[in-house]
Amino acid sequence: MKKSKAIGILVLILAILAGMTWYAGTIISTVGVGENRNIKLGLDLAGGVSITYKAVEDNPSSEDMKDTVYKLQRRVEKYSTEASVYQEGSDRINIEIPGVSDANTILEEMGKPGSLEFQNTSGETLLTGSDIKNAQAQTFTDSTSGQRQYVVDLTLTDEGKEKFTQATTDNLGKQMPIVYDGEVISSPTVQSVLSEGTAQITGMESYEAADELASTIRIGSLSLELEELNSKVVGAQLGNSALTSSLLAAVIGLGLVILFMIIMYRIPGLASGIALILYSALMIWALWIFDITLTLPGIAGIILSIGMAVDANVIIFARIQEEIATGKTVSTAMKIGYDKALSAVVDGNVTTLIAAVVLGLRGSGPVKGFAYTLGIGIVLSMFTALIVTRWLMKCFYALGLKGEKLYGKKPERKTINFLGKRAVFFTLSIAVIAAGFIGMGVHNANGNKILNYSLDFVGGTSTTAEFTKEYSIAEIDEEIVPVIEELTGDKNIQTQKIKGTNQIVIKTRSLELEEREALNAALVEKFGVDEETITAENISSTISSEMKSDAVWAVAIATVCMLIYIWFRFKDIRFAGSAVMALIHDVLVVLAFYALARVSVGNTFIACMLTIVGYSVNATIVIFDRIRENLKNLRDQSNESLMEVANRSITQTLSRSINTSLTTFIMIALIYILGVSSIKEFALPLMVGIVCGAYSSVCITGALWYTFRVKFKKKK
Repeated sequence: MKKSKAIGILVLILAILAGMTWYAGTIISTVGVGENRNIKLGLDLAGGVSITYKAVEDNPSSEDMKDTVYKLQRRVEKYSTEASVYQEGSDRINIEIPGVSDANTILEEMGKPGSLEFQNTSGETLLTGSDIKNAQAQTFTDSTSGQRQYVVDLTLTDEGKEKFTQATTDNLGKQMPIVYDGEVISSPTVQSVLSEGTAQITGMESYEAADELASTIRIGSLSLELEELNSKVVGAQLGNSALTSSLLAAVIGLGLVILFMIIMYRIPGLASGIALILYSALMIWALWIFDITLTLPGIAGIILSIGMAVDANVIIFARIQEEIATGKTVSTAMKIGYDKALSAVVDGNVTTLIAAVVLGLRGSGPVKGFAYTLGIGIVLSMFTALIVTRWLMKCFYALGLKGEKLYGKKPERKTINFLGKRAVFFTLSIAVIAAGFIGMGVHNANGNKILNYSLDFVGGTSTTAEFTKEYSIAEIDEEIVPVIEELTGDKNIQTQKIKGTNQIVIKTRSLELEEREALNAALVEKFGVDEETITAENISSTISSEMKSDAVWAVAIATVCMLIYIWFRFKDIRFAGSAVMALIHDVLVVLAFYALARVSVGNTFIACMLTIVGYSVNATIVIFDRIRENLKNLRDQSNESLMEVANRSITQTLSRSINTSLTTFIMIALIYILGVSSIKEFALPLMVGIVCGAYSSVCITGALWYTFRVKFKKKK
């Protein structure tokens, strides 16, 4: 590359970086909703609307209530993946949607039964929404008019297919009105007998309308008819200090990571630092463009992704230093280093991306929100590492920065016999995991829950009281919360202000009658609350059994898909089996930490476990990629040679394992130090997971592969 061209490219990249960083800063500094075109904030950071519905039917069954809660949860996800729906009392359902201040449009849609019927001209119902298996919005251009048409394609169940075949046979040449919530939305004429199990709703005015109808049909009819009791605008659960401290942690962490990369890798580290700033700006843009609701755990997830974004760079730079150590020129080493690192970078990221896609499609609530952030982070990190960083390094080289000392060299270190200690490592891991299960058993035997489940998982009691003055969030945390914690012995207190009033909603574990009376007395005595204004209701968990089931199925399917991909890429099921075993190992170790340390298990628990799954798979792929490469040159397939390959591969990738874990740990440690209590509960298990991931990638992964390779040899 010519010097003039390098200057032009470098100036262009820096100009784009400056512009995008400035605008990203503008987005962050004016975070809001609606017409401001800023990032949406979740209920914990910005508040939102809270709506309470009551079942019209007297004494609804618990099954109908659970089913209605689940379907409403799926409906509100179009407003925000972080919206929550939970049961209150025996016949009420509460919906909390962040970033919304006008409840009217939501009220018009949420309580609808969502009934869909295919009728004949006499008004007789031929099919209902329960006969529909799937519904998808589609767009096509009419060949006759040339105009764009918007439709909903329906796929019927087996029973619905039979009904539809009979219905089109009986009404051939007649109209078959499609009625949704009592309104005729389409009246197509039956042109022929339709027996393939598909149908189409036409006449939609826009794709958005078609997509909204398809979404409601997929969810199905609500089991119960609901009526609105009240709606109110609630304030943020956390103050501005939570957002400020998290952003401060991000800025400090980013600076420390960039400094670390420059010290470790010199010119490549500088290039990755510039690319990392661009990555951060692009991430903020993506949140805005894709209209993703940002919650405090979401901020933590993004900060985590900043730490993980350096992983691809670490893999590449280590390869470049290895090639320089063999006597190659810097230019040649850069080319070879990128070529050799490409498979590990792509396989690791694609495997995690598969998990993100499956979680996004199958998950709900926080799982879906996590998947969106994870998927965006993976794509952006690959772009900045493989394209931006590479071009920056080419520019620096063309500008005269060519000395080996500016890039570093990494002579191959003496092979460490990790596998020789595999019995010790296996025993240690089994002991830690066993301790976790034993701890769960002890807690259960003592009458406690096996894990310290928060309100998100088990529900509790919601107490609303009218105070004599308006308290700030900081004052609530400092004055009111400690009194409630001491009285109830519950450290997982959630509070919310109701805007425009002095009312505060206090959510605790389920309280007995005596405890409720004691709480009321304390509020009256210490804060002058009028007891007549105090109301209390039992509330269900915000994470329903269906959402838990969705999460489990999503993770299970994602794991199978990752296993298949690894099997396909490495041509050996033993690689895939080892990867899944290492993944399970890391999850169980962190679960043991939750059990023994009694860290609160809430919404962030799901995000934490999913993060560890992605982190574990990525670390495993790097080791396996190096083993695969070293196996190509191995002629002797004896057990001793295979052990040597595994040990050498782990040793060669040791710097990657340490450096990536260290940079990620720095980011999470800063969140823990500077964050509020709810963020600390998210950061602490993640730090454990990062340490565990580093340990398993070095001490467990290669040993598992070797064990499977020796025990299950392929037939010649």
